Amino acid sequence: MHNLLGVIGWSGSGKTTLLEVLVRQLAADGLRINVVKHSHHDVMLEPPHKDSARLRTAGAAQVMIASPFRVAVIRELRGEPEPTLAEQLALLGQADLTLVEGYKWEAIPKLEVQRPSLGHPALYPNDPHIVAVASDGPQPDDLPDNVTWLDLNAPAAVLAWLKDRINSPQA
Repeated sequence: MHNLLGVIGWSGSGKTTLLEVLVRQLAADGLRINVVKHSHHDVMLEPPHKDSARLRTAGAAQVMIASPFRVAVIRELRGEPEPTLAEQLALLGQADLTLVEGYKWEAIPKLEVQRPSLGHPALYPNDPHIVAVASDGPQPDDLPDNVTWLDLNAPAAVLAWLKDRINSPQA
């Protein structure tokens, strides 16, 4: 699963900021990057007065908005269970890498973004799927051998690690 990487961490740890830097540089290097962003909140994608929102609230199961610039499909769950990550990934087009922000309970390779100053416990000791930690704190002495420690304040180093991972057939 070297073309899939979860990015997890506590709220406010800098996941989105790091992802923005990584996606921008990988895309600039010519790679096709997909991102799945999980939210616990009700997501509002268009203003309520727009045609697409009006049709959705009128009862449409799905509304596709298409333009020369982008396409979006909005599906109302209307009480159905939230689709699994695997179901969501199946909807995406091909990519060199798919980054998943959230879904920390999933059994996928993950990068933990950690800021000890926030006072939250590290996640990597209890999650065998975490393959790396990007932190602004010092590397602990008891870091498992299978976890790479990265400097969150050196995004170029995180990017280099990620590029190596993308290019490694054993990742």
